[in-house]
Amino acid sequence: MHRLQLGDFELSVYSDGTYPLDGGAFFGVVPKVMWSRKLVADEKNYVTAGLNSLLIRTGKQTVLVETGMGNKLSSRMAKFYGQPAQLLDSLAAGGVAPEDIDIVINSHLHFDHCGWNTVRGQNGKFVATFPRAKYYAPEGEWQYARHPSERDSISYISENYDPLVESGQMTLLKGGEEIVPGISVRTFPGHTAHMQAIVIRGSQNPHPLAEDARRVGHPPDFSHVPTACYISDLMPTTAHIDITWGMGFDLYPLQTIESKKQYYAEAVPERWLTVFTHDPKTPWAYVEKDELGKMVAKGV
Repeated sequence: MHRLQLGDFELSVYSDGTYPLDGGAFFGVVPKVMWSRKLVADEKNYVTAGLNSLLIRTGKQTVLVETGMGNKLSSRMAKFYGQPAQLLDSLAAGGVAPEDIDIVINSHLHFDHCGWNTVRGQNGKFVATFPRAKYYAPEGEWQYARHPSERDSISYISENYDPLVESGQMTLLKGGEEIVPGISVRTFPGHTAHMQAIVIRGSQNPHPLAEDARRVGHPPDFSHVPTACYISDLMPTTAHIDITWGMGFDLYPLQTIESKKQYYAEAVPERWLTVFTHDPKTPWAYVEKDELGKMVAKGV
């Protein structure tokens, strides 16, 4: 488990385990001769991918970002990915019970990001794993998940989210909302059309002159606020920080590039901590430009 203080907030990373993923799918059109310098593949061309969830303690609420792969994979899918299903044990080892979670945020609804949203109850129906929590997910993502394309229909398991929408426990987001003070979502299309990153600003007072700036019509200055961003599958690992390195799973690869540019335009000068959803070794890092203009990840 990794933990740090971000301003007023405490951030911790909990893992649902690791799983094998085809290296070609993970890096799309990037040649293996290039990506293999960053990740080692086995004889079947599999690399190891992580399943990182982010726990945020605000002092008032406990927020969980992403819930991993869960335990609902079909036997066919489990042959490809295994079924690590370690998140609840990882949380318990850190002293966190399901009843302790106040809010759950899903960046999108692929099975490896919302798998522990629900569990099968005693009556056979699927119920919230975190019974007291309010759940949040992108509305556009849920609409798409109801009628996905043939290309990516395998990525969606309705039991992970539909019972929560039906019960009213899941709120569907347009994009740009603040969930609680200091934690908001922002849409970064590319991997899917409506995938949202979760932005965490670890202070409730971004700048002494912020309110004055608002009064005269200027945006507040966040440049001195400690900020982290769970960037999800826009950049799944530190090996994907290059502008043009995307996954074969991305539905809109050119939008992935534009979204990365938008992210870096803000995150690099303001020195945001980037949280990586699938990196098994480096769950977070600061992304910077080196003297040659190349993006590099500086570990914490």
